[in-house]
Amino acid sequence: MTITSTLRLSLCSVAIGAISTLGLIGCSNTDDTATANNAATSDKPAKTLAITQIVEHPSLDEMRRGIIDELADNGYIEGQNLTINFQSAQGNTATAGQIAKQFAGDNPDAIVAISTPSAQSIVASTKTVPVIYTAISDPVAAKLIDANAVPIQSNVTGLSSELPIAPQLDNIQKIVPNAKTIGYVYSPGEINSVVVLNQLKELAPARGLEILDVTANRPTDVAMATRSLSGRADVIYTSLDNNVVSGFEAMAGAANELDIPIIASDEFSVRRGATAALGVNDYDFGRTTGKMVYRVLNGEAINTIKPEVMNTLTLYASPKHGAEQGVSLTDDLLKNAINVDKEAQSTDK
Repeated sequence: MTITSTLRLSLCSVAIGAISTLGLIGCSNTDDTATANNAATSDKPAKTLAITQIVEHPSLDEMRRGIIDELADNGYIEGQNLTINFQSAQGNTATAGQIAKQFAGDNPDAIVAISTPSAQSIVASTKTVPVIYTAISDPVAAKLIDANAVPIQSNVTGLSSELPIAPQLDNIQKIVPNAKTIGYVYSPGEINSVVVLNQLKELAPARGLEILDVTANRPTDVAMATRSLSGRADVIYTSLDNNVVSGFEAMAGAANELDIPIIASDEFSVRRGATAALGVNDYDFGRTTGKMVYRVLNGEAINTIKPEVMNTLTLYASPKHGAEQGVSLTDDLLKNAINVDKEAQSTDK
């Protein structure tokens, strides 16, 4: 027992002896808190959870935070009855494969795969460990589920985001009504980004729009790819391409130099430099995924948990970044958006 603990117990003993009714109040706050925490987890057996994502960036990190918070609120608390092994592939698909093999060999109670490349690697590495995928734009194209939303393996389920392209194009044309050419920076190795490109090329011509796609195979390629759009694109659209999001500040810097507005599809890209984005709330996405993970850890058979789609879209906007990229956001658009500039001001106060 430490000196501090001994002193606290001594003081409590004195208080109890002198004034019993008062002594029973306030002498064991710390112990009561610990007891409450232990009670919250006492009925939950210890579990191990492996989490991997293709790269660390704010959007995916926020999803991971949401998962862990949801589990904690339901009695699985990291460091108490939950051991979490998190590994990032640092943007390298070969590393993602190595992590997948390691996780499969570790045989945890469940694996969470955040992002399409990580999910594909994990699913290819195990047919027995429960796998919950998340942050997937098109699980059918990624060959995680079939066209009837049935997982390709009985140990797989997860949450995907449906970002229909028509509303994205509507949003672009509201913000840049005179746009004729949309620049699209993407990684051809990410199937979700290729799917978005194909959808853009299918729907854009009917709106009088042309899609100009440029590749960025690594985060270090993003700035150069963006600058290649100088004089050729009126606006830049980016989906949740992990290489692009990892190098997003470089994209924003180049777009500012060129006066080309960036329209993204996630909240944090707006906070990091985009003019606007229409997408899901990353933290809420993580919380919803966490509910599925909890069901698995709590003993429910994964093959009874159906894959889900989260398609509630929120508009995020930054008049400040819009001005830096040569566009002014209308009051009509802003009244229906979360103004990240105002949120930042509130946080600073």
